[in-house]
Amino acid sequence: MRLGQVLGSVSVLAMFATGSALAQTTVTIATVNNGDMIRMQGLSDEFTAAHPDINLEWVTLEENVLRQRVTQDIASKGGQFDVMTIGTYEVPIWGKLGWLVSLNDLPDAWDADDLLPAIRSGLTVDGELYAAPFYGESSMVMYRTDLMEKAGLEMPEAPTWDFIREAAAAMTDEANGIYGICMRGKAGWGENMAFLTAMANSFGARWFDEDWTPQFDSEEWKSTLDFYMDLMKNSGPPGASTNGFNENLSLFQQGKCGMWIDATVAASFVTNPDDSTVADKVGFALAPDNGLGKRGNWLWAWSLGIPAGSDATDAAKTFVAWATSKDYTALVADKEGWANVPPGTRTSLYENQQYLDAAPFAKMTLDSINSADPSAPTIDPVPYTGIQFVAIPEFAGIATQVGQEMSAALAGQQTVEEALEKAQNITAEEMEAAGY
Repeated sequence: MRLGQVLGSVSVLAMFATGSALAQTTVTIATVNNGDMIRMQGLSDEFTAAHPDINLEWVTLEENVLRQRVTQDIASKGGQFDVMTIGTYEVPIWGKLGWLVSLNDLPDAWDADDLLPAIRSGLTVDGELYAAPFYGESSMVMYRTDLMEKAGLEMPEAPTWDFIREAAAAMTDEANGIYGICMRGKAGWGENMAFLTAMANSFGARWFDEDWTPQFDSEEWKSTLDFYMDLMKNSGPPGASTNGFNENLSLFQQGKCGMWIDATVAASFVTNPDDSTVADKVGFALAPDNGLGKRGNWLWAWSLGIPAGSDATDAAKTFVAWATSKDYTALVADKEGWANVPPGTRTSLYENQQYLDAAPFAKMTLDSINSADPSAPTIDPVPYTGIQFVAIPEFAGIATQVGQEMSAALAGQQTVEEALEKAQNITAEEMEAAGY
């Protein structure tokens, strides 16, 4: 009997032995179209084989579209989904509003105490866990070791932005389709604004001062955008204003990026020889800093939450417990190797020597997660928590508009000064309308 069958028929069944109470229940799952989630969807036959009374229906969406759909559905109590893939931005806000089902009653075998403290804290409101982390991430530098050596440079474990600029210029080889740096330019609060907000922290910028006054008219934001635009225009790939996580992942796997600064979860994909042409030539470093005491890395967990309006709560909990369990991790390891298991959620994974041996990025991932502090994201004090976002309901709408202005500047449709002026006006108007 295969390991997956053992896990499915014994461990997971034991976690939720609800029997006929779940007969013929359909669980509709909204999820994002990234590699880990697609893999989970592919492995879900193991779940349904162990739970023939639960049908799974998948709605797999591009990241920006997913966020719009699940937000509209839960805010309007539309009831389209029983499980939603959401993150550390949505969970605290939606949990406080009573929009999510508490997961404090997941079975002991699920082992909530094994969750990394930073990840668990980000999904908890007033002692209630409102989503189960599927994978956790910070951000870091992924780079081509062969191109770095060819450029005559050595990547520090903790690089500065100035080093990144120097290395990007040295690694760029346009004649051969290789660009020194790939970073997010695609508009979206979870795309370019997640990256730029985290980067801005390392340049001393912040979204708001302590009185909730927008700060896009500050010198720090100007410095951030000037550096980002200069770096991308001189050493980035063509069409960078349309590149998000998935587009940059594809470019890196094709060998077209000297460096890529993005989510730590990408490490398993760029080092997987089945998908990456440069799998054996990838090194890792902490996200860059600017000598001011804050690095440009973030903290995030793609997680599974259950909307309060679901009519399949028990079945949904059964699925969530399966998908985020240590047994699921072991299932992925059995099917696809330890390097491909969902990272960044459980302490036990980083104590597993098989994982540490298979995942050369494990230590850098954990160090990056542990160094991110959403409660103190910026150099100057701020009235908000969150590193690559501001944890207020208005942020998603505001940052979506601001992201469009930043992306337009990267595309050459307006200047940095024009983008920042528009960002300042958009943010000020929206915050005033919201009563701040």
